[in-house]
Amino acid sequence: MSKNNEITSETSAVWDNHTSMPNTPNGFTLRTTFPTNPHGVEVMLEKWEAGSEEPPHSHPGDDMTVVIEGKMSIQFFTTGSSGLVPDGDRVFLSKGQTGYIKGGRIHDAKYIEECKLVYVHDKAFGYTAHN
Repeated sequence: MSKNNEITSETSAVWDNHTSMPNTPNGFTLRTTFPTNPHGVEVMLEKWEAGSEEPPHSHPGDDMTVVIEGKMSIQFFTTGSSGLVPDGDRVFLSKGQTGYIKGGRIHDAKYIEECKLVYVHDKAFGYTAHN
């Protein structure tokens, strides 16, 4: 991944807008889900069959994917004069690893093994295909 587009748990909007709740321990904050919280997140539990894939696309907000089981890969792209151009090496994520993607960043996803994922999207989820 290009350093100018790198996103981490420190820079992802997924971790913004946390609030404290009454009658909970000190030090605990949370961010509830959208749409009941307009500053919330959408959370999905995803299952992907081995060999399935998503074509190049983007999402409007930052996202975070936690791989619970399996192995997947992501290729980032930029737009060139002749269409989409790979941006950096393919990134591989396996069980126990977490990947972050900046909102608007074009990427694909390939599911090398059967995957179970926890997917978190900053605010309302959206999907835009890119050819």
